[in-house]
Amino acid sequence: MSSSYSFLVLLLVLSAVVLASADYKPANYNDVNDDDNQVPSSQEYKQNKPQSGNPTDENEDDEDEGGLINVGIDHRPWTSMLSEPSLQSYLSNEYYQKSCPNLEEIIHNKVAAWIKKDATIAASILRLHFHDCAIRGCDASILLSHPGSERDAEASKTLRGFELIDDIKAEVEKKCPKTVSCADILTAAARDATVAIGVPFWEVPYGRKDGLVSIAKEADYAVPKGRESITTLIEFFQSIGLNLIDLVVLSGAHTIGKCNCGVIQDRLYNYQGTGKADPTIDVKYLNFLKRKCKRASEYVELDGETPTTFDSMYYTNLQMNKGLLKTDQLLNSDSRTSGLVDAMANQPEWLFLQQFSVSMVKLGNTQVLTGRKEGEIRTKCSSINSANY
Repeated sequence: MSSSYSFLVLLLVLSAVVLASADYKPANYNDVNDDDNQVPSSQEYKQNKPQSGNPTDENEDDEDEGGLINVGIDHRPWTSMLSEPSLQSYLSNEYYQKSCPNLEEIIHNKVAAWIKKDATIAASILRLHFHDCAIRGCDASILLSHPGSERDAEASKTLRGFELIDDIKAEVEKKCPKTVSCADILTAAARDATVAIGVPFWEVPYGRKDGLVSIAKEADYAVPKGRESITTLIEFFQSIGLNLIDLVVLSGAHTIGKCNCGVIQDRLYNYQGTGKADPTIDVKYLNFLKRKCKRASEYVELDGETPTTFDSMYYTNLQMNKGLLKTDQLLNSDSRTSGLVDAMANQPEWLFLQQFSVSMVKLGNTQVLTGRKEGEIRTKCSSINSANY
């Protein structure tokens, strides 16, 4: 085993162990002052050191007499928000301990019931969560449904799972009205869906607010579509606070689920305008794909070997030139990522599963809104409380 290969494996193991054993409760919540239930806004965060806050914020001070949160819509481009100081230190595992103590039980039971009816919903919720966090951070902006919203984007046409989130939200509103954000619900639902298919459990810190802005053009511009270069993917992941390991590990989510055949038509029939198939695809796999994808409207499994099992076979497939998407296969051929693909394929499977949990924690904490003037607690996930578009 080469020294560089050993270093990659060691780096992955250390990353998994350190974050898996970390206490996600922020330092500023160690000594909670129950009389102070204000969470600083991003502007306050910049100007002052973090103050002690109450992670069980019940949103009393966020509402006016009509129950609507007094906020001003943030019209800044989402990319300009990425360089601000991190606000994820204001998330807490105990955020809803007093205000909605049964939240996790409600979410767990709903997710389990939906997966029992339709096992494919697990992959759909995972994808929905990624699409949400990819634009403006994890703020449930993908759930907003109005003309020109992210949900209306071309990149979102095949997303599923909205009904599950609405089902959870309705139950939560019965038990804990105007308390739990849709962003927190979606993040926790993605965790429970992932755990249900074999990934180790991780704690979800809470306290996200729901965003007020959702723009289709941003989703179509930024969300990876399976045709990008590795450089573009690396830059995108870095822009939302994730690294090379997260790119390779989270791509491993393609070990389950299906893909619309329209995404790979060029690889099968007209790669780079040649009128031929992508020559890097394994011949037998290519023939299989052509049989499965006779029409662009058909769907094909992302992992052709173990499509219903969350495992590291995805990386073995890449080594055999059986990656479905162009971006999948490039992970194996690009020198910046190929070593990580090898590590995931050749090391014990727990390494991938553990690291996936770690990277999901990081994804869920991406550019979250926590200040009372930065977002709101929607009562319905598909619309803001005051529909002034």
